[in-house]
Amino acid sequence: MERKEISKAVLKRLPGYLSYLKTLNVQYISATTLANALGMGEVQVRKDLAAVSDGGRPKIGYERKGLIQDINSFLGYDNATDAILVGAGKLGQALLGYSGFKAYGLNILAAFDAKPAVSQVDGRPVLPMAALEDFCRDNNVLMGIITVPTPAAQQVCDRLIGCGIQAIWNFAPTHLDVPAGILVQNENMATSLAVLSMHLQAKMKDEK
Repeated sequence: MERKEISKAVLKRLPGYLSYLKTLNVQYISATTLANALGMGEVQVRKDLAAVSDGGRPKIGYERKGLIQDINSFLGYDNATDAILVGAGKLGQALLGYSGFKAYGLNILAAFDAKPAVSQVDGRPVLPMAALEDFCRDNNVLMGIITVPTPAAQQVCDRLIGCGIQAIWNFAPTHLDVPAGILVQNENMATSLAVLSMHLQAKMKDEK
């Protein structure tokens, strides 16, 4: 089907649908069943699925394997994206060694660090920063992952952009200034913790 423009909110929900669909052992599934299982609104689920797949049928629903393929294709999980990671500390090494990224089409080729403490993680090389530009050019890398301390994040970001990186996954808890056309996805753990804490406090208050 023709690719549609969808909101970030929908993009964030699609991996949840995908994960749940992969746990099932049924041939067909309806939007109603999916909504009930995930505790979501049926109308919302119908709209989300219609944006990425035209395989839904009245009274039958979606063929599960076909829907999985449609979501995978829409999200680009069926086309591996090569990336490099900068900052091979504990977080960087954990991401570098996480095999689950393969299921989402992400292939981290190598990591870079100002003072590498290890030479490789799970078979992937950890290289000095001096090798960054040549590696990105030789391998036509377009995505970079930043896991450096906050004070170094903007400098690393600028250097990645200079290497031709077009998309940045930022784990440093700071805002990055980038030129128009450069995509940045921030993963702010402090924000996520604050949201969890707020909901937990509200839940405990309701139970009193």
